[in-house]
Amino acid sequence: MLRLGFAVIGVVDMPRAVAFWTAVLNLVASEEWQSDDWVTLYYADGSGRALGLQRSESPVEARPRIHLDLFVDTTAEQEAEVDRLVGLGASKLDWGLYPPEPDFIVLGDPDGNPFCIVDLSQAPSGDHRSS
Repeated sequence: MLRLGFAVIGVVDMPRAVAFWTAVLNLVASEEWQSDDWVTLYYADGSGRALGLQRSESPVEARPRIHLDLFVDTTAEQEAEVDRLVGLGASKLDWGLYPPEPDFIVLGDPDGNPFCIVDLSQAPSGDHRSS
């Protein structure tokens, strides 16, 4: 039976990426399959795999077709998380595709990979429509 594993992010600087994503999502790095080119990140509560980091030499896509959406429940949380993530090494990306009154903010991880912080209180009908 086929089942979804987890998202994998291509990175250039593995130690920097591990430090960033473990701090952002309260994850822990595992020795499972670990190498210079791969690190598996687990949920800190031990509930399973969360994210894979793979060394990549390909350039970052400015508008990737697949990306991460990270959810918050309020606009205040969204603003606080954006500030926290920028403090951890994320960057605010110049995103020219925002709709009027967006429910999301686009950031880049330390490698420049875009991801979104989505405010679910602003999402239509309790759902979200991201970038």
